[in-house]
Amino acid sequence: MLILNRFLAATAVLASVATATAEPGGGGFGFGGIDLNQPSAQQFHDSRDRVQIEVVPSRTSVAAGGDLVLAVVFDQQPTWHVHTNAPEVPEALGDPEDYIPTAIHVSASNHRLVPELGWIQWPTPHEIIVKFAGPDVPYKVFEGRAIAYVPVTVPHDATIGDVTLTVRTVFQACDPTNCLAPTPEPPLPGEDPSQRWLDYGISVPISVVSMADLAGSASAVESDFSQFDGSVIGRIRGGEAAPDLSDIDVEFNAFGLEFGLDTDSRLGLLLLLIVAALGGFLLNLTPCVLPVIPLKIMAISSSAGNRGRTLLLGAAMSLGVIGFWIGIGLSIALLTGFTASNQLFQYPLFTIAIGLIIAGMAVGMCGLFSVRLPSAVYMVSPRHDTLAGSFLFGIMTAVLATPCTAPFMGAAMAWAATESPNVTLITFAAIGIGMSMPYMVLAAFPSLTDKMPKAGPASELIKQVMGLLMLAAATYFVGVGLSGMLAEPPAPPSRLYFWFVAAVVVLAGLWLIVRTWQLTAHSAPTHEMEHHERTDFSLPRHAIGWRTSMTTLGGLVAVLGVALAVILTDHGPIKWTWYTPAKLEQAMNDGQVVVLEFTAEWCLNCKALETTVLHSDGVSSLLAEPWVTPIKIDLTGNNTQGNDMLQAVGRHQIPLLVVIAPNGEEVFKEDFYTIGQVVEAINAARVMTK
Repeated sequence: MLILNRFLAATAVLASVATATAEPGGGGFGFGGIDLNQPSAQQFHDSRDRVQIEVVPSRTSVAAGGDLVLAVVFDQQPTWHVHTNAPEVPEALGDPEDYIPTAIHVSASNHRLVPELGWIQWPTPHEIIVKFAGPDVPYKVFEGRAIAYVPVTVPHDATIGDVTLTVRTVFQACDPTNCLAPTPEPPLPGEDPSQRWLDYGISVPISVVSMADLAGSASAVESDFSQFDGSVIGRIRGGEAAPDLSDIDVEFNAFGLEFGLDTDSRLGLLLLLIVAALGGFLLNLTPCVLPVIPLKIMAISSSAGNRGRTLLLGAAMSLGVIGFWIGIGLSIALLTGFTASNQLFQYPLFTIAIGLIIAGMAVGMCGLFSVRLPSAVYMVSPRHDTLAGSFLFGIMTAVLATPCTAPFMGAAMAWAATESPNVTLITFAAIGIGMSMPYMVLAAFPSLTDKMPKAGPASELIKQVMGLLMLAAATYFVGVGLSGMLAEPPAPPSRLYFWFVAAVVVLAGLWLIVRTWQLTAHSAPTHEMEHHERTDFSLPRHAIGWRTSMTTLGGLVAVLGVALAVILTDHGPIKWTWYTPAKLEQAMNDGQVVVLEFTAEWCLNCKALETTVLHSDGVSSLLAEPWVTPIKIDLTGNNTQGNDMLQAVGRHQIPLLVVIAPNGEEVFKEDFYTIGQVVEAINAARVMTK
């Protein structure tokens, strides 16, 4: 291959002579399948004449300890393609050594920037059919507009100043019948670079600036970077060795599992779908979803005598769950900039709409639709024991999972953005199938619900109480949406809606107490009543014990509702500064250690981390020190400056905590963290003065 490539480089200058003297469409002369009689429009006399290269940086300014990404765009003319970074050459296509792998070389003018070439994220190959005299031969290539992503990190001790990145791409362009000469190639080990190589490349100027200056810098065009897997930067910072991408086609890291899969093989794709389904099943165990599962169990139990009806209810709910996740997959595959399911909650109208849907289902579950309404209303009944209601219940269950998806789905979302739409869709369909699996199992084997109360006052009471708790969830979503809609950043959004949520929870607890006492008011232990108890569970055998247990439970529910409202409306021991670029710049100019917390009202994981970690004595006492400025960036609603800062630090999802030293160096950046990690990062940042 080296001899052939050297020959092509030496003879490339002859291509213009050959082109000038050859007849259009003539055979010209060639060597080893390389046609030097190229079409008339030539500039370089090599593969660059059919493939235009563009390099777009994710940002032109970056702080010490930060990172950026280079989008290297291969814009290939129709019918032309280049070899992949690791060509898989079938035997029928000849010697693999004659196929030049596509490569990207990046050099920096000084040590301030470090191109992480081992972590290049290559585009997804496409399969073409090569036609010979014999059978058609499949071969994978990069074609059309293909984008490779090159991560670039900045050392923590990098000084402020300008850096020039020089990007050189090595590739060979081919059409169905001919190949052009390759682009300039790098020198061999111990060999001096040729002048052709030195003159080659695209220069990208980058400035290393202070964190305060970074806050006001412009972000990149989102469409160029929506498919970049942001988890790569964290893995680089964590000291993980770069993968051998020539052997691993896809790295998938989700649900706590990390491994390589070749999604182009049937086995690899099957394993991927199994893992996706397992992840979907695990979503049922999150605190967002677990409380609503008894509702569906009751619906299935109530119709357990009719096997067909039971299966229909289970199938309708499953379709709702699967449909939601397919919708998420479509959004990732087709919508620019959509990288996470919980991004949906940044749109107040979406959150309010979800709240209204849940409210309608809750009202139906409480039995308030017993009054006759217009017939059109009953065509889409919100009751969870109807087909339409079960479908909506499935969507609602999947929606409830999304605020808790960050630890499970973040990597899956980023990964899916790099895949073809077909793979993305079937993967997210598998997530939906996994999440809906428990309900299908219950529908197929309704005997598993035998211990649940069926018809009777007791079962109605349970549905009413659970319906009220669903109404509390609806109040939460509507409140979050209104809070985001009315918020005026940087001022914090209102949390008044938590008291309305608490009021509905208290009502549920009190209703449980009142109805229990009403149902047990005439519970004389007669033979007829005991028989009635065994059939519909409407009256307990021991009224005093039943009243005691239900009164205790109802009281706990009411107290818990008030307690949660007190905790969630309390701003805690930390005196936060609400983010603006000017406030961040002032803190940096004052030589402060800056702690940035990215959060939102809809982000349940954010609230959990804030309460358990940041409000702890060890962390809150440090944040109260005069040399620390804690800055909160609340992304509820349309906080454009906050979203710009989130992109400036190289992330798209929350929760996120960033610790910045007085010298502008980024010391710590994590989405899940412990008390010890935060304390260590703040203390480490203190000694890093300007």
